[in-house]
Amino acid sequence: MVLWSKDQDKLSDMSTGTERIEMKKEGAPPAYHHSNGSVHPVILPDNPEEVPQTPGEYELTEVTSLPDRGDQENERPDMVVLDCRANAKGQREEDALLENASQSNESDDTSTDQSPVPPAPLKETSFSIGLQVLFPFLLAGFGTVAAGMVLDIVQHWTVFTEVTEVFILVPALLGLKGNLEMTLASRLSTAANIGQMDTAKDMWKMIMGNLALIQVQATVVGFLASIAAVIFGWIPEGNFKMGHAVLLCASSVATAFIASLLLGLIMIGVIIASRKVGINPDNVATPIAASLGDLITLALLAGISTGLYKELEFNDYANPMVCAFFVALTPIWVLIARRIPSTREVLYSGWEPVIIAMAISSVGGLILDKTVSNPNFAGMAVFTPVINGVGGNLVAVQASRISTYLHMNALPIAEPNPTPQKCPTPWSSFFGSGVNSRSARVLFLLVAPGHLVFLYTINSMQGGHTTLTYVFIAFYLAAALLQVVILLYLADWMVNWMWRRGMDPDNFSIPYLTALGDLLGTGFLALCFHILWLIGDRDTDKVSLVGHL
Repeated sequence: MVLWSKDQDKLSDMSTGTERIEMKKEGAPPAYHHSNGSVHPVILPDNPEEVPQTPGEYELTEVTSLPDRGDQENERPDMVVLDCRANAKGQREEDALLENASQSNESDDTSTDQSPVPPAPLKETSFSIGLQVLFPFLLAGFGTVAAGMVLDIVQHWTVFTEVTEVFILVPALLGLKGNLEMTLASRLSTAANIGQMDTAKDMWKMIMGNLALIQVQATVVGFLASIAAVIFGWIPEGNFKMGHAVLLCASSVATAFIASLLLGLIMIGVIIASRKVGINPDNVATPIAASLGDLITLALLAGISTGLYKELEFNDYANPMVCAFFVALTPIWVLIARRIPSTREVLYSGWEPVIIAMAISSVGGLILDKTVSNPNFAGMAVFTPVINGVGGNLVAVQASRISTYLHMNALPIAEPNPTPQKCPTPWSSFFGSGVNSRSARVLFLLVAPGHLVFLYTINSMQGGHTTLTYVFIAFYLAAALLQVVILLYLADWMVNWMWRRGMDPDNFSIPYLTALGDLLGTGFLALCFHILWLIGDRDTDKVSLVGHL
């Protein structure tokens, strides 16, 4: 037995499954439809005003006994009684499925705004993770090799020898791929995986808002990077030239703006294509962001700075006008980014990681400047983008995967009273049974083979001023492995720590991690060159490995 209470607006029978009472027309009594074809009448109260006149769903509640209506002639009961029994458990399940289907088709009656159901998470094994990451990883690695070859060539150009502080801009601007493009790729990958880009309208809103956002960030970061170059390069020496300062500002802002626009468009295309072919965007978007990122950014920096340096001799207004032009566009991008809810929050609160990451990368640039300026360590230039790029690519993939895992599993973000959790141990980060530990192992195993391929490519193309030896390769691989181990462990700790404190890891973690990758990679590589110099493994004494390979 079931009853309807007018204080309730839904109808359900806990013993027989979900059913419906439908109002056929105004004033007509409701009829109970069972899925086996039977129609049960409803016992109505004496007062017809108590019968609901609007269609909808009601809750059925089972009762074991009914009050005596004869004793309540002067009272109007607030319930209607009907009798229904399901014939089998399977029939009840079928009724529930039919009910769910009917609810989804009645959006006009029961709901005016129903969000699309997020797609199911992709099932991944260690092999599938490695297979999906391998090609983008190699592509990104060859991109960093090309960037290293470019840096090895342009380090002898006039603008780099006369204005050596340009070297300080290199890690900061190359780090934009971590601060902006990889963060963009992580945000869009997460949005695509949880179904926020399934409709064309939502997709274009995400694209326009995020493109405008990274243009604002690129302009500001480029301007601040030039200030950092002035502080780290000239103030300690007490030598300041206004013309060179404006040159750094114009070169940095123009390079950051153009590179971010090009790479942002590439990232959007990669993520949309990845979802259409059934590939997890987290595995491919961030490495591809870096595959062309270093090369495009470094080529733009060298070309723009060289052209503006030549203009110093003939036109004093060229550099200030270039800087003012890109800065003047900033309010337009701010207005566009503010109109999109998903980017409005980042526009206001996403500056801290970007600026701090830029400062960290600039410290790495200072190390590069002081090391490459020494003729004994000129060979370091060709390897710097490679070791920094590989470490940044791998940790960006891991951070993006952990962030997506937290979003897709609907884990609570910023709990009111979060329970204290222990810092993850290296054992749990790399040898746990979870999918994130599995991906950390896969990414770590790619480091040594990948770097050997990249070193052989550099040697085959006769790049750099360093001849490969077994000792050099051993020290180089040790530095690269140590860098990636530290970064992957920090990613496991940082992403979960930020999540528990209400910060979206897609916006905060990757800038810090890639900047730390630049600092650790440049620092470890400089240390390797100094140790090799001290133990006598120098360029003039090295024996080439080409004959042994």
